[in-house]
Amino acid sequence: MRKPRKSKIETKALNLYYGDFHALGDINVDIPECAITAIIGPSGCGKSSLLRLFNRMNDLIPSARVEGEAFLDKEPIYGKSAYVVDVRKKIGMVFQKPNVFPMSIYDNIVIGPKSHGIKSRAEHDKIVETSLTQVALWDEVKDILRKPAQELSAGAQQRLCIARALAVNPEVILMDESCSALDPESTMKIEGLMLELAQKYTIIIVTHNMEQAIRVSDMSMFMMIDDKRIGRLVEYSSTSLMFSNPKDKRTEDYITGRFG
Repeated sequence: MRKPRKSKIETKALNLYYGDFHALGDINVDIPECAITAIIGPSGCGKSSLLRLFNRMNDLIPSARVEGEAFLDKEPIYGKSAYVVDVRKKIGMVFQKPNVFPMSIYDNIVIGPKSHGIKSRAEHDKIVETSLTQVALWDEVKDILRKPAQELSAGAQQRLCIARALAVNPEVILMDESCSALDPESTMKIEGLMLELAQKYTIIIVTHNMEQAIRVSDMSMFMMIDDKRIGRLVEYSSTSLMFSNPKDKRTEDYITGRFG
């Protein structure tokens, strides 16, 4: 396990509601910097909802309401002093299926920097090369940058989506089952990429793949729903400890395949 330097994201009694539905209850967690944290648990327990709380994507749902506190580098993610555009710039998101935009490879990368006021073509060129190099895609696409991004393979499209997230110089990368739609070879490339990026970025992944959590993550969070259908954090520890000596019987039952 890499040695994380400090806390990056922290939550205190964090609750999420969709109208009258209580989706997440009293989430308290401290996520370390420059490490990979995996969120695991059965379907419907709120893993993706929690992930989206970190960069305020649930703001896009009119009925969503957040109570409690969440911090990025001790600064509030929610509240009057938080600027949502700045939060989303610092905390990028990669989705389950590659969601490349219907434009060229080049334009997929520069759309973010453009929206944040970077207008120089020379700067765009530099950002494109740097971002694609970080995801080991530059050599593959440097001669076809003006071709539609949809022409890339699914695995290359997902790496392009990661490059697009990196183009705005984030600090945290959220990955919501980002390998589940990929073949084994592409999955291994993305996992290797995660390990490399974690030297510089804080990465939080949602995964149903226990082997993947073991392979790549430093820390693991196990979630499940209680008898009121509220998503709860059951256990949070280093991945090595959770998978070798879980503290909660429910965690043990899940990671050993007894339910889920």
